[in-house]
Amino acid sequence: MRSAETPAGGDTRPKRLLVVGAGAVGSFLGTLLGSVGYEVTLVRIFEPPSEKAVTLVMPEGARVVVPVHRVTRTQDALSPDLILVAVKMPLLREALLPTLAWPDVPTLTVENGIGAEDISAEIRTVAPQIAGSLTAPIRLASEDEVLWLGHGGIGLAAANAMAIPFVAPLLADFARAGLGTARLPAARAMKWSKLLANLVANAIGAILDLDPDAIYSDRRLFAVERRQLLETLAVMAALGDKPVPLPGAAVPWLARVVRLPGWLSRPILRRVAAGARAGKLPSLRLHVQAAGDGPAVEQTEVAWMNGAVARVGQQLGIPTPVNARLTDLVEDVAAHPDRRAWLRHDPERFLAELRVPKSGL
Repeated sequence: MRSAETPAGGDTRPKRLLVVGAGAVGSFLGTLLGSVGYEVTLVRIFEPPSEKAVTLVMPEGARVVVPVHRVTRTQDALSPDLILVAVKMPLLREALLPTLAWPDVPTLTVENGIGAEDISAEIRTVAPQIAGSLTAPIRLASEDEVLWLGHGGIGLAAANAMAIPFVAPLLADFARAGLGTARLPAARAMKWSKLLANLVANAIGAILDLDPDAIYSDRRLFAVERRQLLETLAVMAALGDKPVPLPGAAVPWLARVVRLPGWLSRPILRRVAAGARAGKLPSLRLHVQAAGDGPAVEQTEVAWMNGAVARVGQQLGIPTPVNARLTDLVEDVAAHPDRRAWLRHDPERFLAELRVPKSGL
């Protein structure tokens, strides 16, 4: 990938970045790269085209104003040098189709869960595929302002051989923008490691509308939490993948603590869960809360999170009853407001609904 300052062949224009899915994550990564010289185009389908800048608020409070192009349709963007896809997993296929106007442009997928790189490779068959895992907590304060809430960073890995030459230069650009970085040797191990961290207090928090501290304070709920993580580790082991460290996320340490006896791991993980995400709610709980008193408008990502653990576990012959049931319950409360209200703040009802063998807990 050409550097932002000195493109190859004497072309003095900056690298062009196309961000498909310019919500919190896409806007954050786009403005970061824009702050070091990229020409950034954000695709925001619910916003009219404009040239309004985006302000990035750094963790220490500094404000960086980054010029961007905003378009409503991907096909209206200028020809890019890098395509960053940051949509929710249920929307990924649809979001990728217009990018076939530039079939061989390197593609960076930063979606949560498991499967984004496979979907991208299936659609963008001749493009270099880069997998990304973002651990920095961020929030979109408005359409014009992105808040960087803490540290963390981004891990990148080549998802196919064509992507290998592009990973190091892109990491260098993120580092110049002030983001912590890590180059991972294998995309799959990286994405499963990020998933392990993402599962903490996520599904149960969405079902019960409870904070992590409340979940980990309850011995019975912690047993469910620990079981979903142990099932995930068993699937990773069957795949031949070990947890890997990510910037700001000591995933191998998390795995070691989860494997300790429950009475010992609970107080440790309670402190970790309470302080994670810089106070930002887990993604599945945010999705369910956004539905208000009605059904969720869009499908949640649980099918690519707990659902991925259950699905891959079934393929490999690894029992994953807790992840399978959590997937069903998250989808249930997202789609049905009455079920959401019935389970809200009620661990007794949740445990009765879980319906997995006691040996699974």
